[in-house]
Amino acid sequence: MREANIEQSLRLRLQKMGCLVYKFVSPGNDGVPDRIVVTPTGETIYVELKTSRGNLRPEQRVQIRRLERNHARVVVIRGKDEADDFIRELGYWERRGGRR
Repeated sequence: MREANIEQSLRLRLQKMGCLVYKFVSPGNDGVPDRIVVTPTGETIYVELKTSRGNLRPEQRVQIRRLERNHARVVVIRGKDEADDFIRELGYWERRGGRR
């Protein structure tokens, strides 16, 4: 499955769960994650999407480390199966009141 298809499916499913899903574009900052997800409980998650065989580029690794150093939650999703797992996990935590 192409990355664009995974991204579209994930976005639609997250929106059905009540999440806000934004495309993350930051001029001059190559490698930022693809999406910013804000859950109904207010948690913000940065999501980088890849195909099941996709690898992070060096600038993506740098940006993810920067976000994590500032205590941001960053999730790298590889393929449809991991996208499904992310939706299930997020639904589990949301039903229990939010943050982990």
